[in-house]
Amino acid sequence: QVQLVESGGGLVQAGGSLRLSCAASGRTVRYVYMGWFRQAPGKEREFVASISGSGLITYYGDAVKGRFTISRENGKNTVYLEMNTLKPEDTALYYCATDLVGTYNHPMGARTWGQGTQVTVSS
Repeated sequence: QVQLVESGGGLVQAGGSLRLSCAASGRTVRYVYMGWFRQAPGKEREFVASISGSGLITYYGDAVKGRFTISRENGKNTVYLEMNTLKPEDTALYYCATDLVGTYNHPMGARTWGQGTQVTVSS
């Protein structure tokens, strides 16, 4: 089984940036899509971004398109999420995921999840 561990979350002021990392262990993830989802209190889980096994194809949720960038380094079995121009509405628990479920451009969820890393954006 694969294990996913997120890091890089924290508290940042609006307009600032954070870079999240997701380290995979247990098996390689170079052949499969990986993604990021987020969930704020009282709200449904939201798709943020996904990236193909090669790293050549990426998809983004409408709310983050143009501000966030997903990337991966398969040699390190790691995926990243660079978050720029952060807004208070970006505040959420961010989950790394693999074995995605649903369409490629808008996955509904995943079969394998990390524990999440908290991102809090102050006004």
